Amino acid sequence: MTEKDYNAQQRTAKTLEKQKVAEKKKVVETPVEKIEKKENTETKKENAVEEKKERKDEKKTPIVKKQIEKKDEAVVNGVSLHLSTKKSVAICKFIRGKTIDKAIEDLEDVEKLKRAIPMTGEIPHQKGKGMMSGRYMTKSVEVIIRLLKDLKANSNVNGIEEPVIAEAIPNRASRPRGRFGAWKRKRTHIFIKAVEKNKLKNKKQKEKKK
Repeated sequence: MTEKDYNAQQRTAKTLEKQKVAEKKKVVETPVEKIEKKENTETKKENAVEEKKERKDEKKTPIVKKQIEKKDEAVVNGVSLHLSTKKSVAICKFIRGKTIDKAIEDLEDVEKLKRAIPMTGEIPHQKGKGMMSGRYMTKSVEVIIRLLKDLKANSNVNGIEEPVIAEAIPNRASRPRGRFGAWKRKRTHIFIKAVEKNKLKNKKQKEKKK
C-alpha cells in the first residue's frame, strides 16, 4: 500500500484547493459581453450558410463548351515507321498535290497490283502512262494509307473542305540493329500536311507572280 491510500483526507483537501484556484481564475462575464458572443456566433453561422449556397449555385451553373477554332491545315506525324526511306520518298512524291481521297484510291490500286509507283534508278520498267521504272510497294503502301485516313479525320475535325496534300516529307529515323547486331533495320519518319484546295491555288499563283 502507498501513502496516497492512507491519506484520504489530504487528497480531498488538495482537490478542494484546486477547485478554489480554478474559480478564482474564472472571469465573470458581463451581460454585454454575453450578448456580443451570441451575436458573433450567429453571424458565423449565417456566413457559413451563405458560403454553402454559393457553392451549390456554382455547381448548378452550366458548363459552357468552348467553340472549336477552325484551322487552316491538318497534320499527321508518322514516327519510326517500319519503312524504307527510298520507297517512302517515291510514295510521298506520288501522293503530293492530290486530294486525300484520290491518294487513298491510287494507293489501294497499288495494293491490288493495278498500278505501280514510279521510281528512279536501276529498277525494272513497269506499264503505266508517263512512267519508265517503278515498283508495287504493297506493304509500305498499307502503312501510308493508315496515315492518310488519320489525316482525313484530322481535316474533318478542323473543318477543312476539299483537303489537298501540300507537304509529304520523309526523313530517315534512328535504325536499331537486328539480332546480334548483324544488320540495321529500316525506320522512317513521315510528315504529311493537308490544306484547303483554294488556299493551295492562291499560294501557287503568288509564287508564279514573284
